[in-house]
Amino acid sequence: MVLNIGDSLDQNLQMVEKGTSLLKKMEISVAEAEKRTGKNAVNMQETYTVYLIETSMEHIMRTNPVLDSLWKRYSEFELLRNYLLVTYPFAVVPPLPEKRAEFVWHKLSADNMDPDFVERRRVGLENFLLRVASHPVLSSDKIFYLFLTEENGWKETVFETGFQAKADSRLKALNATFRVKNPDKRFAEMKHYGDELQSVISQLLRVRARAADRLYGVYKVHGNYGRVFSEWSAIEKEMGDGLQSAGHHMDAYAASVDDILEEEEHYADQLKEYLFYADALRTVCRKHELTQYELEMAVQDLTSKKQQREELATGTIRTFSLKGMTSKLFGQETPEQREAKLKMLETQIEEGEEQVKERNAECDEFVKSAWVDIERFKEQKDHDLRESLISYAIMQISMCKKGIQVWNNAKECFNKM
Repeated sequence: MVLNIGDSLDQNLQMVEKGTSLLKKMEISVAEAEKRTGKNAVNMQETYTVYLIETSMEHIMRTNPVLDSLWKRYSEFELLRNYLLVTYPFAVVPPLPEKRAEFVWHKLSADNMDPDFVERRRVGLENFLLRVASHPVLSSDKIFYLFLTEENGWKETVFETGFQAKADSRLKALNATFRVKNPDKRFAEMKHYGDELQSVISQLLRVRARAADRLYGVYKVHGNYGRVFSEWSAIEKEMGDGLQSAGHHMDAYAASVDDILEEEEHYADQLKEYLFYADALRTVCRKHELTQYELEMAVQDLTSKKQQREELATGTIRTFSLKGMTSKLFGQETPEQREAKLKMLETQIEEGEEQVKERNAECDEFVKSAWVDIERFKEQKDHDLRESLISYAIMQISMCKKGIQVWNNAKECFNKM
């Protein structure tokens, strides 16, 4: 029997046990980047970059399967992440690497087609896929699996989900932020933490960019030592060899700064990931505000309907209303009219009570799921940033030791003169 794509997809996903991340069953990598030229949606020629995704399900198949590979553009990664944000609003969805370079020191190219930048983005896109594939919930999503295994058909499938219609408008979310009456203290504090985290990482990246500029200048100045020592060696007989050797050490030291700062960019990208993670965290908190606001609006509407029913039944108007003024000016409603309105209000109240019940359940479920994922994220963040900062400190120590070694070598050259 021939299986269609859906049947095959379901079978493969069933091989991944419930609660087990896809990463434990599939090897995923973004192996390379390639520059291409083609026509865009408005028939204009454009240059863009595509990324080669390679996957292997060898852990599941327990054989030697053929490596699957396909090409994706950055915009397709964006589409996948937007889908995940809407479909899993309670999850701290891993961020994508920056589309254009930010917090760069002056000698680093900000061109998004620069080979070094494209390579760093390739690493960042691979990291994004690994983050999603190791997530306890996101990793089992069918669209994510299709993204990894289908080159062309997956976009039609993601649009068929109707996720774009479910996306909350920015205006609606902003309205909820300012009008929610009983915000959850935990989410309010977490949103504030996201703001603070983004602020301190931004400051740290700016400091690092300024330090990189200074460091580049210091290293390149050592190249002047090399030039002067070499020129000096030409006019000395006894001291010439020693001066020339010292000059070579200085030239090598000056040239080494490019590799050092390239390695520093690797650590800067790790910090940038959590700069963008901070926004993902705040997105979850804003979604909770919206959920809470919709619950409060449902409760308010139900309370209003019940008050209308009571006023209609007793004939007393508690608050000023246009309806009350109309009754005074044009007379009271007939019993038949009042009975019809009471019946309509009873139906609306029943519907309102059901809606409040549903909103309460949605809010409770959101809080439960979101807080589990926030705790998971916090543990991941603490581990990653600690390891990154330790590695950065070790790199700085190693760099300083190399500088000391260069001057020790120069000292030996001077001793031999």
